[in-house]
Amino acid sequence: MIYTLTLNPAVDRELTVQAVAFDEVLRTSASRVDYGGKGFNVSRLLKSLGIASTAVGFLGGRSGEMLRTGLQELGIGTDFVWVPGETRTNISIVTESHDHYIKVNERGPLVEKAQQEELLAKIDGIAQPGDWWVLAGSLPPGVEEDFYARIVRVLNRHQAKVVLDTTGDALRLGCAERPFLVKPNAEEAHALTGLPVGNVTEICRVAGEIRQMGAENVVISMGKAGALMHSAEGSWLVGTPKVEERNPIGAGDSMVGGLIWALTRGLDLKACLACGVACGAATASQGGTEVGSRELIERLISQVTFLPL
Repeated sequence: MIYTLTLNPAVDRELTVQAVAFDEVLRTSASRVDYGGKGFNVSRLLKSLGIASTAVGFLGGRSGEMLRTGLQELGIGTDFVWVPGETRTNISIVTESHDHYIKVNERGPLVEKAQQEELLAKIDGIAQPGDWWVLAGSLPPGVEEDFYARIVRVLNRHQAKVVLDTTGDALRLGCAERPFLVKPNAEEAHALTGLPVGNVTEICRVAGEIRQMGAENVVISMGKAGALMHSAEGSWLVGTPKVEERNPIGAGDSMVGGLIWALTRGLDLKACLACGVACGAATASQGGTEVGSRELIERLISQVTFLPL
């Protein structure tokens, strides 16, 4: 079974305008609402590939009800802990030509200790050996930086596989519990290690440092420049297939979804990296927060190029 954990989900509202300008009224040419949150994005990508998953995390208020209903209507399983307050709304303003965007994220509702313990107990009760868990995104107010680490500890006890996609101290502490894989982007990897990431040699060194922190495998995403994987089996660098980029938001989450898709099919790590990069590129080529289709993803996988390190 695949579970995606989103601790601080959101209603994502996207407004399309002709051009971004400050200190004047902008008028939309289109608008849309999507079910936001990094774990949700992974579940949506997996659904596009025909893979079932269950979304877990915290929800609150009417916005939370909308998210749960929307995910269920997409055919994604749900199992949430409800919190007081209102699940946040994130706003994106994008230009019609897709060359600029502004994204503003709310902080999210306060999550009390009682709800945190309830979620830990839920995870402890449903986790099984061989399950895959994606833990992704920021921490809501009230949740300490070690919360992901506590979850990884529970899942490792059940012999489940963990992919962790977060930042800062939450990532550092999570790495110490030995997740199967972590996926920072280059900027996040720099913030975590303090090391430069100006070229491939430096990024490879940074990936090695993160593995020393405890993660079994490290993928560092580099946007249009591709991604690097560092593991005990070796290190690989792949270039991103050429696509017409329309909205890069969510592409990193789709990369994680592609990695999970490949890992559950038993592919080797090198092939998993290719699948992840293809899924990220497919989503970046879509409008709004749509994810790439399986047909497009499979076409892009054949275009992924491995580059020398």
